[in-house]
Amino acid sequence: MAFKIGLLGLGTVGGGTADILLHPEGRHPLVQEISLHQIGVKSLTKKRSIQVPPNLLTTDLEAIVTNPEIDIVVELIGGLEPARSLILKAIAHGKHVVTANKAVIARYGREIFTAANQANVYVLLEAAVGGGIPIIEPLKQSLGANRLRNIIGIINGTTNYILTEMTQKGASFSEVLATAQKLGYAEADPVADVEGYDAADKIAILASLAFGCYLKREEVYCEGITKITSSDINYADKLGFVIKLLAIASCPDNQPGNNTAPLQVRVHPTLVPKSHPLASVNGVNNAILVEGEPLGQVMFYGPGAGSGPTASAVVADIMNIVGVLATNPQPSRLDALLSYAPQGEREISPISEVYTRFYARFLCEDVPGVIGHLGTAFGRANVSLESVVQIGLVGELAEIVVVTHHVKEGDFRKAIADIEKIEAIKSVANIIRVL
Repeated sequence: MAFKIGLLGLGTVGGGTADILLHPEGRHPLVQEISLHQIGVKSLTKKRSIQVPPNLLTTDLEAIVTNPEIDIVVELIGGLEPARSLILKAIAHGKHVVTANKAVIARYGREIFTAANQANVYVLLEAAVGGGIPIIEPLKQSLGANRLRNIIGIINGTTNYILTEMTQKGASFSEVLATAQKLGYAEADPVADVEGYDAADKIAILASLAFGCYLKREEVYCEGITKITSSDINYADKLGFVIKLLAIASCPDNQPGNNTAPLQVRVHPTLVPKSHPLASVNGVNNAILVEGEPLGQVMFYGPGAGSGPTASAVVADIMNIVGVLATNPQPSRLDALLSYAPQGEREISPISEVYTRFYARFLCEDVPGVIGHLGTAFGRANVSLESVVQIGLVGELAEIVVVTHHVKEGDFRKAIADIEKIEAIKSVANIIRVL
């Protein structure tokens, strides 16, 4: 029995997916049971790197999601609309759905999965996070026996490439960004990547899976890498750190019977100790560290984007659905491990309530007592300092770097507000959290 696929989009990932499905030789036997039936595209005449039979192409995407012959709709057009509406219409017509669309799932996941569960169809999204890295299925299945506490990831290849190049070559942010755009690692409009929005979509999805709940994407704290300078990277190196854009989801109070505690979900540049497993993840690679009980720590590492890796994840989802349907074509209820049914909604703690360490760099007048003033201001706000180092001079101004112990962010920000009032402090050059 051949399972018919309706593919929406034939871009980078869509092309890679079509290539796998059109050339099943040497792959898992299930791939040979999958038939690419229709492909929705914007233009029928556009030149493409992959050759597909012209009779498969159509510009009528709605006709695909309502076609009674199609078993599984694969949405790879990206963006919020018409992707959301097409997914919901496919579900309403009894189609199973595979998507790589992290933006739609992060914002409309509750609506989509509620509809899917009511229609008794699967919506799978392995390719939405981590490219070719298997992380969605492990969170739903392999790690399901664990009480998860932390997910820490490098889940945006563009920003990881930029920070790697800045670290290894001493280049500026703007220089590396331009190179990344030429190489195709960064979009012409890179805002979603460099401001952390893409990573925020992905960590919202991982947090929802890990902690079995829905959450509001707009509550995820998000800070990008545009303020990171070569000076910060050099000072981090001297202090034993590298700078990475981390996406973090944690539930410090995840104890038996306590499934309502607020989550901490955030994206921001972070000083990572060189001894930490994530410190050596470079280039466009991604890595996701999962911590739980009784497992301890496990890390998933690999290519986080690109045609081949992401298409691999898409086809794996298709195979999962086909594997279930091959043995039970009309399931009366969804497979509990393959489907997704979070219980309720969890709040996200405001960033001011989070406890973390900080790196802060100040430019000050080179006069006696400045370090004392800094220490006094931090002390009044109950911020304990791990180290205070006067690095040198920038022009006529002294440069001082401070690293704190774990402190409540709200207390730290109070101290910074007081410090900015000190006459000798000319600027707070940068503030970066420390893992």
